[in-house]
Amino acid sequence: MHHRCTVITMKLMLCKWICFVLLYTVNSAVTKQVISISKTGVGRNEYVLNHGEVNDSIVWGSFDDQIASTGWSHLEIHGNKTATSHDVAYYAGLLEGTLTAELIDKQYRNTLIGYCSNETDYCGKLSVFLERNLQFMSRTIGQMEDDPFWFQVSLYLDQLDGLRDGYKLSKFPSIPDVGFWYFQITGDLEDLEAALGNGNVKQPAVKSDSCSALIKVLPNNEDLYVGHDTWGEYQAMLRIYKLYDLPYATSASNSESVVGSIQAFSSYPGQLYSGDDFYEISSGLVTLETTNGNYNDELFQYINPHHVLEGIRTMVANRIASNGSEWCSQFSQYNSGTYNNQWMVVDYKQIKPGEELGSDTLWALEQLPDSIHHKDVTDVLKSQGYWASYNIPYFDDIFEKSGFAKLADQFGSFFTHAGSPRAKIFARDQDKITDLKSMIHLMRYNDFKHDPLSACNCTPPYSAENAVCARSDLNDVNGTYPFFFLSHRFHGGIDTKVTSYEMFHNKLGCIAISGPTHQQQPPFQWSTSGYSNIPDGHPDLWQFEPIKISWNL
Repeated sequence: MHHRCTVITMKLMLCKWICFVLLYTVNSAVTKQVISISKTGVGRNEYVLNHGEVNDSIVWGSFDDQIASTGWSHLEIHGNKTATSHDVAYYAGLLEGTLTAELIDKQYRNTLIGYCSNETDYCGKLSVFLERNLQFMSRTIGQMEDDPFWFQVSLYLDQLDGLRDGYKLSKFPSIPDVGFWYFQITGDLEDLEAALGNGNVKQPAVKSDSCSALIKVLPNNEDLYVGHDTWGEYQAMLRIYKLYDLPYATSASNSESVVGSIQAFSSYPGQLYSGDDFYEISSGLVTLETTNGNYNDELFQYINPHHVLEGIRTMVANRIASNGSEWCSQFSQYNSGTYNNQWMVVDYKQIKPGEELGSDTLWALEQLPDSIHHKDVTDVLKSQGYWASYNIPYFDDIFEKSGFAKLADQFGSFFTHAGSPRAKIFARDQDKITDLKSMIHLMRYNDFKHDPLSACNCTPPYSAENAVCARSDLNDVNGTYPFFFLSHRFHGGIDTKVTSYEMFHNKLGCIAISGPTHQQQPPFQWSTSGYSNIPDGHPDLWQFEPIKISWNL
């Protein structure tokens, strides 16, 4: 069982609308204990952990676990501009591994610990692939560290080394080194399984949907909202909202800080990227995606170790790109062909409330193993008043090459960009958005028993998957469905994030809601769901209110 656009739960485990009152605000580390790291020598193991920020700290940060009360924990890490980038990266990882070790342990046990059970052949191939991929990256870094792309790749690997070492300092059970790699490639694994051959996991004829996104221009261009729902298996709902304030140099020979030195994003324990993906960046960009996937088996031949996997390329592009065109160009380098998504890049620098949107406000990018198509689609945003994304390719060549055209021929408009249920729901309801409350209402929308657009050739004749924020746990256990992903399973929208012009410019803020929607439906509760056990660290009842996130910047 897989999901995309978030941490993958591996093979070991196959109300009403709340008034829009923000009862909890995450704002800075003032009330939280700050931990910092200072070096005492030259080697990586020559350092000291301090309580409180000190002047010679390489990094400092804090961690606040509010999962029981809000569904979110919060991590922020800051780096010292006077330290070397390699030191900042490594010790940022070390600090995160130390602060979040308990959640890393729980997330590993909930989602990854049994991934390679009884998979000797496949996991042997995967191990060789990852080893060769690391060798390729290390070799290329040695040859091209003056190149900004490869310098940032090297820093990601430094940070991963630190994360692993920081976790090892904890009291929690050991995790094999490859386990920390698995955390970084959860989105890539489905395509790696298809490319390398996983005997016990048959690739489904029709894969699961994952994620909804909406970019909405308010009347008279008064504001632009960006919203994203992560869809995934409920076992992966241990969440960390992160702020990385890491002033890396642009390259080994250019000490100027990267434009995207600060990133705020929804994430998970053990991951150094979002995975959802939803990022707010100091460069003025918001980057987000929904997963298209790949239904063309012939394309898997192009997946090989001499590329850079998706999460790393995402963080690199986020750091060094100053606009949508640059982001697409950077992300397109060394395309791995894994975790094939539709990316959207919103440039808030091009937006002035009440004035016409500037060119390059919105870029879209779609990826396949052998190709990437990207374009400025601001004109579409202007003409429609919105851009919606829901796991179906927009560009005709990607739609055809990825196999979606064949699915549409076989199963009808359900698999077309304009005819899928969410396409129709967004088109019908986006005009109702007049303020932040109505934007969030649509992003949490699921009235599957009464909305004709949620209907399907099923028994009962609807599916809770056919909604903006899915709730497949509410589907009939004994129902009949044409595709597995429309049936009963512990999968759905597991969060919502929405930002606006004002919130973005006010310390990369947003509204975030954790857990499956309970807007028109009962809240999800593990103990009454029929699931065997409550996953480690999870609240039983997921009935959380919206919170406002901002940072001490």
